[in-house]
Amino acid sequence: MAISESQLETWSQIGKAAQFTDAYNSIRENLLNSSAPYPVSLVDVHLQGSYGNDTNVWGDSDVDIVLCHNGAFYYDLNNMAAPEQFILKSSFSGEAVYRYENFKGDAQRYISGLYRDVDLSGKAIYIPGNSGRRSADVLVCQQFRRYYSLHDYRLGIAFMRNGARIENFPKQHSENCTTKHQATNQNFKRMVRIFKNMRNSMIAKGILADKVAPSYFIEGMLYNVPNEKFVGSYEDMWIKCFNWIVTADALKLTTASGLHWLVRDELPVCWPHANFRAFTRALKHHWENT
Repeated sequence: MAISESQLETWSQIGKAAQFTDAYNSIRENLLNSSAPYPVSLVDVHLQGSYGNDTNVWGDSDVDIVLCHNGAFYYDLNNMAAPEQFILKSSFSGEAVYRYENFKGDAQRYISGLYRDVDLSGKAIYIPGNSGRRSADVLVCQQFRRYYSLHDYRLGIAFMRNGARIENFPKQHSENCTTKHQATNQNFKRMVRIFKNMRNSMIAKGILADKVAPSYFIEGMLYNVPNEKFVGSYEDMWIKCFNWIVTADALKLTTASGLHWLVRDELPVCWPHANFRAFTRALKHHWENT
C-alpha cells in the first residue's frame, strides 16, 4: 500500500503562520530596541528554520531566530593558499574589544529580563510562548567568514557550544531552497513538507525516534535530488525522490547551503549516518504499511 494522494496533498500544504509572524515581529522589535546592552547598530536579526524557509507544517511550534553580531567576525582560512593567508592575517588589527562572549552574555541577560522562564541551557535561548505568542529559540552568534581568496569569502554565522565553534550558513540555505523551489515548479518545498509530516506521523506511531530527522537535514536531503524528479503527482514525486535518495552516495550529499557535507559522523553541522539510515528505513516502512 502507499499513502493516498489526498493525504500527500494535505501534507504538502504550509502550516499556520499568523501566530508565528506576530511572535517574530514582537521579539525582533525587542532585540533591536535601543535599550539593549549590545550595539544594536551592529547586529542583524533574521529568521532561520522552517518558518524562515516556508517549509513549516501544522506540527511546527518554535520560531527560530538568529541574533548575529557583525561588529567582529570569526574566520576560516583553510581554503586559501598559504601566501594569501599570511597577507590576510597581517591585515587584521587583532582581537576585537567586544567579542562573542561579551555579546552572548549581554544578550542572555537582556532577554532573561524581557521574558519569563527563559532557558539558557541549550545552544539557543529558549523563550516560552504564551496564549498570544509562539515559543521561540534565539541563536546568539557572530559573523563568520569562510575565505577562498583575499577578496572571496562566504558569509555565515558562528557560535560556541561546549568549547567548540559551530559554523553555519542560514542565509545561503534559505536562498538555495527558494531557488530550488522556483526551479521545480514550486514543488520542492511541498515535498519537504510531505517528508516532514511523514516524520511527525512516524514519531507519533513509534516508528521513528524523536530528533532523528531535524527539518534542516530533511531540507538538505531533498535539496540534492535532481529537479527533474519533482514532476507528476505527489505519489510520483515522492517515489522518485525517495528512490534517488536511497540509491545516491550519502557521502556526496551536501546541506542546502552547499557549504557543508550533509551526512558525516561526529560533526555538529552534519547528519550522523545512523540517523540518516534510520530515517530512510522508517520512510520505506511507513510508505509500504500505511
